[in-house]
Amino acid sequence: MTKTHLIEQLPKHAGVLICGHGSRAKIAEKEFSLLAKGLKQRFPDLHVEYGFLEYSSPNIHMALDKLVAQGVKKIYAVPGMLFAATHAQNDIPSVLTTYAEKHQDLDIEYGQELGLHDEMIAAFQTRILEALQLDHVHTGDLYDTMLVVVGRGTSVTKANAEASKLTRIVCENLGFGWAETVYSGVTFPSVGRGLEMAVKLGFKKIVVAPYFLFGGKLIDRIHAYVDKVAAENPEISFFKANYLRDQSHVINTFIERIAETIDEVKPAVGLMQSFKERLARGEVDIHHHHAEFKPDPQDDEAPAPTASSHARSHTHDHAHSHSHSHGHSHTHHGHHHAPYKHIGHPHGPRSMINENLCCCFMSQFPQEIIDEEKARKPELPGTPSCKR
Repeated sequence: MTKTHLIEQLPKHAGVLICGHGSRAKIAEKEFSLLAKGLKQRFPDLHVEYGFLEYSSPNIHMALDKLVAQGVKKIYAVPGMLFAATHAQNDIPSVLTTYAEKHQDLDIEYGQELGLHDEMIAAFQTRILEALQLDHVHTGDLYDTMLVVVGRGTSVTKANAEASKLTRIVCENLGFGWAETVYSGVTFPSVGRGLEMAVKLGFKKIVVAPYFLFGGKLIDRIHAYVDKVAAENPEISFFKANYLRDQSHVINTFIERIAETIDEVKPAVGLMQSFKERLARGEVDIHHHHAEFKPDPQDDEAPAPTASSHARSHTHDHAHSHSHSHGHSHTHHGHHHAPYKHIGHPHGPRSMINENLCCCFMSQFPQEIIDEEKARKPELPGTPSCKR
């Protein structure tokens, strides 16, 4: 059953509650309400309400009252928050639990924060490309551009780490030359300090992208910092990405989180099961690696090959030699590195060419990159580690 079908087949007495933090900024209230509106458009027969922890109306109690007044007996509540910090972990569950204790005939299930779902990453990347006035990029297009992601910032270390993780994912997906994470909240580096450090790296184009759902005073403050640093560094072009709002990728994530709450999240898929499922879908090729022992013919103590191993040596032997202009060759015993799309990144492994870099990497570089690096700096004496 698909995620959509799980929601469509809910009984009439079931409903959905989206829980937000709340803001003194009216624009944040209005934009949060669009999430419920977007879900209602996808599922016209579904009971959907939204409520806030503080500052804004309706609060969560009021939203729960509305659902109960509609005859709802089963509520699937999801936090409308990007990461699992204190509000999602403690405050919202506390409000829901207190309400349920006073309404014994009401059953409330609580779901997961939006997190780093693929749809949320797609939503964020869409905003970044919009800021650059692009609809797609090719490998290398953004090597001259820096990305600065602005997270909310919290006292919960793991939530801050998720923002940094997002930065790395987007940096590799889109191929930025460099990326850093700054925060508008209680942690470090702050937006202002982070931007002051970013301009020292020498990039002439910097994209500042706030990973926020809605507008408000924090967005205004972030933009003010960008404008200040941009005025002080007129030689650098700054691009301000928009926040996420209720774009379709965000609504898709809410649908996923609601469906997971209905279905009750299953235990994590094990590595072997995941591999077999991806293999069945044609998403992975089988390579013979180091674990498949191949005896060295020069080794007197190596076991004699069997008929089956002899047959495999003719049909699946991936051992190969590489000879490069850097003056050495290397025979691999089933050793394999998957090609990496950013192998030519100016700050990646190419910076180690002529520094006794392992042939496993050297085999991935186009010859023009090898030639460029050799012309740029002298080759260091010595032997690559893979040859020792």
